[in-house]
Amino acid sequence: MVSAEFRLVAPFGLRSSFFVLQMIHALMSSGGKDSTLALDRARQSGLDVRYLVNIYDGMSGRVAFHGVRSDLIAAQAVACGLELVAAATGEEPYEPVFLATLSALASRGVGAVVFGNIHLADVREWYETRVAGAGLAHVEPLWGGEPSSLVSEFVERGFRAVVVSVDLAQGGSELLGREIDREFVAEVTTDDSLDPCGERGEYHSFVYDGPTFDSPIQLVPGAIREEKGHRLLDLKLSS
Repeated sequence: MVSAEFRLVAPFGLRSSFFVLQMIHALMSSGGKDSTLALDRARQSGLDVRYLVNIYDGMSGRVAFHGVRSDLIAAQAVACGLELVAAATGEEPYEPVFLATLSALASRGVGAVVFGNIHLADVREWYETRVAGAGLAHVEPLWGGEPSSLVSEFVERGFRAVVVSVDLAQGGSELLGREIDREFVAEVTTDDSLDPCGERGEYHSFVYDGPTFDSPIQLVPGAIREEKGHRLLDLKLSS
């Protein structure tokens, strides 16, 4: 059984894996492989994960930088047996929307939020500070893992995902539209210019099947476009 990292922060002022195990958890997700693997590890560790939380751009109806349509996130939540808690940014920037979402989770009885961060300490600190400020525990099942091992674990566990976005400034444009499989893993783990998990934003993915899914999500690839320095593959639900 995989052990998630349990870190309980203010206002509780203590660490207790048992206490965290008793909590209702929400998964913060953009639909990609890291948050999905975090869900898998959390469930293997016995955590009660009931919600999938997603914040998307209200103007486009898509997840920022990923380009994933909000209806795909909704389909993923259903397939993984999670209740979707979605919020859109608009005139308000990301932070107040995120803080309001944390308050909404707390009102539903959620006690902890699961993230898929790996090694970017500044990103983790930003979220952890705000989650703790809302009186919730912050859980990082992947934290400190070796990226090459994590992407390999994702594939070996039987997950299926496609690369939907690449940051053109960091190269790797040839990854767009690729299935994340053993061949993909072999390539990204031997390319010194890439973090194998894309932790620095080199690429983003959408997961459509795997052991946390009741059934696969049927997808149709659409147009490729460029936006804000990213090349994006438009995925749609099969009608």
